[in-house]
Amino acid sequence: MKLLPSLLVIVLTAVANFSQQPTQSPAPSEKRSVNPEVDRDLNPTASLYRTGNFAEAQRHAERAVSLEPTNLQAAIFLARVRHQRYRPADNRPQNLELARTAIDAYQTVLTLDSQNEEAYKAIAVLYASTHQEELLKAWIIQRAINPQVSNQKRAEAYAILAGKNWDCSFRFTELADHKLLDSTKTGSVVTFKMGDDLAEFQRIKQCVTNGLEMADAAILLEYENEAAWSYKTNLFLEAAKLAEMEGLDVAKADFKRQAKEAGEQAVRISEKRRRAEGSIDGGLEIMPRPLPPPRVPKPLS
Repeated sequence: MKLLPSLLVIVLTAVANFSQQPTQSPAPSEKRSVNPEVDRDLNPTASLYRTGNFAEAQRHAERAVSLEPTNLQAAIFLARVRHQRYRPADNRPQNLELARTAIDAYQTVLTLDSQNEEAYKAIAVLYASTHQEELLKAWIIQRAINPQVSNQKRAEAYAILAGKNWDCSFRFTELADHKLLDSTKTGSVVTFKMGDDLAEFQRIKQCVTNGLEMADAAILLEYENEAAWSYKTNLFLEAAKLAEMEGLDVAKADFKRQAKEAGEQAVRISEKRRRAEGSIDGGLEIMPRPLPPPRVPKPLS
């Protein structure tokens, strides 16, 4: 069973719906501010955002936050505007600074609402987009070990960590120096060779070990986690490749057997999900760009 690359790319990487359902009431801290000056800045923030005037929208949002630092709606507006101004794939210092200020703003949102999913995922996206891999990993681990977060969300975080470890091994085993293709009259035969760098080989083996531990942690928290079973399948396949490189034929066969068993679980869960949801993909999804600010409540007459 193969894993689609998009399952890993932030991851880490499809689109989450951060908007509230129409039937839900806004949280108390998102209701109309007791300070009318704040609303007078949030109204133009929203309208300027929609017209694409992000610099001016940011000015109003920053003023609203300065007037009422504990206002969650103002904090969310400012974070979204700053995020929108950041341009992915632009590594100029001034653009990276925009990403940093957006992360700071989302961190402020989390101090006001520790369970805010938009802020958590947006920070992950910004760390990934700015190639801050260690900070991204630490951010995901923080979610995985946090007992105040639901088991489902913790499992999603562990599954992402399992995927990053799978990627660590896959990038190594797929290199031309390690993956050898021998074409014959009856087809092609793929074999795997260790190479000369034994220290690097041991590091890759540790990636697989860590990845399997992360997948098992996810499954322990949420047995029906499709991504965790998928990564467990592929991590066992990586382990089989590494065993072949060491000439461990018995271990290779055992890893392939375990990959088959894990793959059967992944297929079962996938089919169950598709029957229930009509092939709509689920899982941890992170938006590449922020949504526009929510509508500001109308002034009281």
